[in-house]
Parts: sequence; C-alpha cells; structure tokens
Amino acid sequence: MTEQSPHDSSRRGVLRTTAAAAGAGLGIGVLGVPSAAAATPAATPAAAPGTASPAATAAAPKRLGATMAGVPFTGRSTVRVGIVGYGNRGAGMIGHFLSLPGVRVNAVCDPVRDKAERAAAAVVAAGQPAPAVYANGEDDYENLCARTDLDLVYVATPWETHFAIARAAMLHGKHVGVECPVAMRLDELWALVDLSEQTRRHCMQLENCCYGRNEMRVLRMAHAGKFGRLLHGAGAYNHDLRGLLFSPTYYEGPWRRRWHTQSKGDLYPNHGFGPVATYMDVNRGDRAVSISSFGTPALGLAEYREEHMPPGDPSWKETYIGSDRTISLVQTAQGRVIRLEHDVSTPHPYSRINSLGGTRGVFEDFPARIYLEPDHKDDRWADFSAYADEFDHWLWKDHANPPGAHGGMDYLMVFRLMQCMRLGLPPDFDVYDAATWTAPLPLSHASIKAGGAPQEIPDFTRGEWRKARSGVDSVKPA
Repeated sequence: MTEQSPHDSSRRGVLRTTAAAAGAGLGIGVLGVPSAAAATPAATPAAAPGTASPAATAAAPKRLGATMAGVPFTGRSTVRVGIVGYGNRGAGMIGHFLSLPGVRVNAVCDPVRDKAERAAAAVVAAGQPAPAVYANGEDDYENLCARTDLDLVYVATPWETHFAIARAAMLHGKHVGVECPVAMRLDELWALVDLSEQTRRHCMQLENCCYGRNEMRVLRMAHAGKFGRLLHGAGAYNHDLRGLLFSPTYYEGPWRRRWHTQSKGDLYPNHGFGPVATYMDVNRGDRAVSISSFGTPALGLAEYREEHMPPGDPSWKETYIGSDRTISLVQTAQGRVIRLEHDVSTPHPYSRINSLGGTRGVFEDFPARIYLEPDHKDDRWADFSAYADEFDHWLWKDHANPPGAHGGMDYLMVFRLMQCMRLGLPPDFDVYDAATWTAPLPLSHASIKAGGAPQEIPDFTRGEWRKARSGVDSVKPA
C-alpha cells in the first residue's frame, strides 16, 4: 500500500497549505518522518536501516523568534472565542466556555451547516448574542480566524485538519487551543513551534487528562518529594472504540478509522504522555530524548468488521495496518523511563494506566492505589484517597464537583485557560509541550517500521528545557 496521509476526500480542502508550509523539499513520509531513501541536506546523511531517522538526528532548525516558554497572555476582561468544529467533542465543550463569566463566543464554524447552526443556537440559549456562523465549505475556518474580535480559536475537528487550522489562527494573530493530537507529522510540529515563536501567540494542546483529580494529586505529591527521586512512569489510551470506529453516525465520516490503514504507531499518545510528562517536569528541567516502539499484528478491526459489518459496506475496501496494541518506551535526559500504550481495537476496560514510581514508592491508577515509604508497610497497596486533603490541587478544592463529562476535568481545563487569559498569566502548557506530547505519534510509527529502533525526540524548546518554570502545578492566583 502506498503510504500517504489518509485525508478523507471531504476534508482535503483544509490541508492545501500544510505540505508546502511545513515540509517542502524534505522528502516527508506518511507522518512527517523522512525516509532513509529521501533526499536530505548535505549535512544530514540518510540514516542506515535500523538507526534513528534523519528527522530525529538532525539539529534543531534555527529559531526564527524568541522563546514562548513562560510568556504570559495579555490580560483582558473578556476572552473572545471562536469555535471550529461542532462534532462530538466540540458539542461537549462549548457549554464550558459559555458557562464562565468573562467569556464570549463570537464565532462558530463547521462545514456541516446544521452543526454550525446548532452551535450558534447553543450560544444564544446561553444568553449571549448570536455568533457569526461559518459553514461555507472546508476552508471557511480561514474567515473565522481573520476576524478582529477573537482572542482564542478553539479547534475540535478531525485530526488531520488540526495543523492547518492552528496555523491559520496564529497567522491571523490569535492564540489557539487544539484538541488531541495537535498535528500528525513531525514537520508540522516544528512548524507550529516556529509559528508560535514568530507570531507571539500561544498554541496549546488542550490535554484534559492533565486536569484529572488523580493526575493533579499525583503531580503535587511528586513535586513535594513523596515519591523520592522519580524513576519511571506510564500512561496509555487503552479504550475499546471498535463500535464507534465503525458507527455510521458517531464520527463525521470514517476519518478516524482510516488512520488505522496508514499508521502502525501510537495514534493518540497525549492522554497518557501529558500527565506523566508534567510529573517529571518534562520541558521544565528534564527532556524526552528518545522513543522505541513495538506493535502487535493488526487483527482486531478486521475481525470486528467481519462480525458486524454487512457485505458491501465501504469499510471492506480498507486494509488495517495499525498495531492493535503499541508499546513505547520513552527515555528522558535524566535517565527516567516512560511507558506508553495505545489500544482501541481489542476488548479492554478503559485505562490510561497513569503510573508513577520513584525511590520511595509507586502510584498506579485504574483503579487508584499507592504504596509509599515510610507511610506504608508489608508490601500492600494503600488507599490513595487518604492523600486528598493534603495534596489535592487548589483547582479541585475550589471546584469539588465540577460539571461536565470526563469527571470534570474538561471544565477545569477550560476554566484554568480562561483564568490565565483574563489575568494575564502564562498558560499551564505551551507549544513545546504540545509538540513533545504529540511527537510519539509519528516517531512510534517510524520506530515500529524500523524494528523498534530508537527514534530521537527533537528538543522543541531548543535548550530552554533546562530552566525550571511553572506548569500545571500552578499557584492559585490571588
């Protein structure tokens, strides 16, 4: 099968600028990782089989603007938001923006007009003025981004469109928050870093799992030294999505299932990687330096199709190559190890694993359990809730029962972002985190194709990772 980005024909218009903007002349492969046979600059010879790819070993491109690490937003009394995408995720998130004081949704966009109009109706129902509606084709997000009455563009669209929309938002002077993953290609990740630095606009991976109650408690405990010196962590997205992937109505077309015909790697690393990266202060004193990945055969989706899909269904034309389960090991500059897993194709109770271990003990989630010295003895798991009073994050103390799905972490993520924008604070995570947390997506594909050979994770911070700075473990504003 020829490897190319699995762009649904109905979504191609969104991507017209991506390759030219981010990967011209690089010999880019399916996920933005140059192949060994591709033409490479003279200073970067093609990699031999079984070694790291040229994209990984090449030096970081020259910085075109100043760092965005620690750069605060400009404070404002009202945050003006444009929402692009009103599918399952966008429809579930718009209410959080509308529920917060000092937030105004001024524009909505979806190429399916009915969805765009339903988004507008939700804004009006919340008591805000009717927003502008953009539903004239796949490229109408450009017109939304060009408006002068927006501060933030929120993106909840199919994955392959994220880069183009984030790029347009920053080029039009807007901050941008993108659902996972922020982009699908390594060259696109570098392009977003460069654009953020050049335009002085933040590009954030809106990783809701970083705001889970357990995740935030573990984060504060880690920073308080309860785990001793940190050694290892693990995160995952193990979630049986077979029924949804083949549903004719859940997704707008088969875009998500089609990625399993194109990539062998971890298609959704952010939910697992993001929280563990915050525990270990990745990009804030440590750095993810390499990834080695392995994948199982791709059997689950084909078996599900055989049992549930009628003859003649379009899915029968698809050949799945995506590993049913991928397992990756990420090494950090301080020698720590992070295990990542991805499995949406086989029967499995939902789990993000969410584990952290150090010289004084370990935490494991799903279900939550902990063992720490000197608090615990006899090698028996203990009750994690015993640490709630002392170590729950102030966000969870101020919002003990946050509304919405995913246990309230969606609401807290939006609340905190809007708080940072209104008060003129730096965001809890930035474009460097977005790029780092997403890099396992293309690099795991490259590593699996290379028999598990390590792939170097670029230093998107260009050395800034050595400086300690705040992140999700934030101080409550006065």
